[in-house]
Amino acid sequence: MTLRINSEAPNFTAETTEGSIDFHEWIGDKWAVLFSHPKDFTPVCTTELGYMAGLAPEFEKRNCKVIGLSIDAVESHSEWAKDIEETQGHAVNYPMIGDTDLAVAKLYNMLPEDEPGTSEGRTAATNATVRSVFIISPDKKIKLMLTYPMTTGRNFDEILRVLDSMQLTVEHKVATPVNWKNGEDVIIVPSVSNEEAKTLFPDGWKTVKPYLRVIKQPK
Repeated sequence: MTLRINSEAPNFTAETTEGSIDFHEWIGDKWAVLFSHPKDFTPVCTTELGYMAGLAPEFEKRNCKVIGLSIDAVESHSEWAKDIEETQGHAVNYPMIGDTDLAVAKLYNMLPEDEPGTSEGRTAATNATVRSVFIISPDKKIKLMLTYPMTTGRNFDEILRVLDSMQLTVEHKVATPVNWKNGEDVIIVPSVSNEEAKTLFPDGWKTVKPYLRVIKQPK
């Protein structure tokens, strides 16, 4: 199955470091970030997992749950977590999925459906494409997909920025411009006529072009 923006996030059951989950039930009525890793005890991923743990309060403030995945057993994740806390200064405070049968990686198109075998004997290099981030909305739709190379650490501040934009634009008929940060000006979406905009945005807007109408960020 090919996944695209607004595809339903495939559901699955799995063992995690916090017990068994049904993914959709685990998300509940919240947003969710699923981020994946090719192998435990890898250097770049160690820094990522620690940084994400430090950001946990920021995601919680945004009604967003975080879950990781790595193609190794849950028991291995628990051992890895000790290294992460020791070297990064943050204890992993979200569940980590054990994907030893590669099922979730295949379900989310991170590995080919016909990929043989299990995690046994696989290396980070053979799992190189299992370095994706998915943001999933409360209606269980995929709203963002990013895949990084193994040698480039992911920017989770950017994931927070995107989440802020998504949550704002779900509530208001606006879009966010290039390099937008929370609190900066936004753009009225083209589907809103000027007449409707007068009602929605009574304080007015700046017309740069008929299709580019700038307003202060709604509260």
